[in-house]
Amino acid sequence: QVQLVESGGGLVQAGGSLRLSCAASTTIFKFNVMGWYRQAPGKQREFVARISTGGGTNYADSVKGRFTISRDNARNTVNLQMNSLEPEDTAVYYCNAVPSFLTWGQGTQVTVSS
Repeated sequence: QVQLVESGGGLVQAGGSLRLSCAASTTIFKFNVMGWYRQAPGKQREFVARISTGGGTNYADSVKGRFTISRDNARNTVNLQMNSLEPEDTAVYYCNAVPSFLTWGQGTQVTVSS
């Protein structure tokens, strides 16, 4: 079973930056579109960004221009650089394939204070 481990979350003031990382226990990354999702308190999990095996990217409108997704297939990692953070970005962030067929990890908490 593939394990996904997210890290890099924390508490930051509005306007600040964080860099999230996701590591997988196998080389499954290199064969799949990978993405980041988030779940805010009381809301459903939502798509944030995805990156194809060739490096093409797509973003939710709410994060476009502020977040950047990248991948390192040699290290089995997917990263999310988050800039100009807003309180509305507060959520638990998860990585998964797109569509999300892998078992979800624990996620990493991002809290943005105003």
